Amino acid sequence: MNPRLQALQAYPFEKLKALLADTNPPDCKPIPLSIGEPRHPAPSFVLDALAGNLDKLSNYPTTKGIAELREAISAWACQRFALPALSVETQLLPVNGTREALFAFAQTVVAASPDALVCTPNPFYQIYEGAALLAGAQPHFLACDVRNGFIPDFDAVPADIWQRCQLLFICTPGNPSGAVMDIASLQKLIALADQYDFVIASDECYSELYFNEDAPPPGLLQACADMGRNDYRRCVVFHSLSKRSNLPGLRSGFVAGDANILKDFLLYRTYHGCAMPVQHQLASAAAWSDEHHVKANRDLYREKFAKVLATLDGCLEVSQPDASFYLWAKTPIADTDFARQLFDQQHVTVLAGSYLSREVDGINPGANYVRMALVAELDDCLEAARRIKAFCQSLEA
Repeated sequence: MNPRLQALQAYPFEKLKALLADTNPPDCKPIPLSIGEPRHPAPSFVLDALAGNLDKLSNYPTTKGIAELREAISAWACQRFALPALSVETQLLPVNGTREALFAFAQTVVAASPDALVCTPNPFYQIYEGAALLAGAQPHFLACDVRNGFIPDFDAVPADIWQRCQLLFICTPGNPSGAVMDIASLQKLIALADQYDFVIASDECYSELYFNEDAPPPGLLQACADMGRNDYRRCVVFHSLSKRSNLPGLRSGFVAGDANILKDFLLYRTYHGCAMPVQHQLASAAAWSDEHHVKANRDLYREKFAKVLATLDGCLEVSQPDASFYLWAKTPIADTDFARQLFDQQHVTVLAGSYLSREVDGINPGANYVRMALVAELDDCLEAARRIKAFCQSLEA
């Protein structure tokens, strides 16, 4: 067996399942806010495109993807991020969702060695850590705490860490905080990547879930383009239809950026055997070509956040994030105790923040926080907020 597998930690939801194993919640409707699985209806026109192309099951898909999908992706990305161009031949690839692609990407770009580092935010999406370990590198965690707006303090990273870094994962908007990196911060990272010769992988799967229609979150390729850097050297972004279009089961996204890196990534993927089915590609092309359903989706989240936050006001230290569908709430007791007792007393599931983080120098930046995914329908989210409020009030009694 691959000895690197022994370095992998249990996934956060396995830890949560163990935490809640011997609880006895009341006989009321369970409301899960723990998993970021979109539950708004999938766009009907995408389902029609999928159903209308089931005859494509008789065709082997190509790893590079069909031209129609690549053209739809390029058109969307250029419009959304004000890019002058994005080559459908060399600068983008369809992928089976960002999770698969983020993991595979590390296997492509990391040269395994005892000194190799993959830098990642902390808290983080656990795929970053697993991808680093199985690629033969060590993860180096960059704390995201309230003092720096839940964005890593990149200025505090020592030069010797940057010198060993081969790959930097960033997540903007962030999971779990929803914090958004601005253009200046992204360009500072690009300069660091040039100076120390590492690759930036920007996980932007929450980029279309924002609250201010006049200020969408910027992206890494946008930061490149603003610098006149249209080859997107050392920069790669990851996008998905899961959150944008409520299509987590379609397993559809794309990777875009540096053509030289994507050439090797395509080679890896050709052997990896992960081509997207043709009918999924055609449905995806339809989704990327429409913005009306995306705006309607944001409207639903905007209403939920406003009403849930109004209900929670005064009982929890929590505020509206810059973007995403998560609330990152500070807890009055240990986060694991909060999650366990809330489930036991109110049948509401939230994720302990310490399960999304790693302790470094005695500090776990996710401790005393919980992540709440406002993915359920409005009525369920409001009922969950009322139960959370009642639970918090019981702690004060």
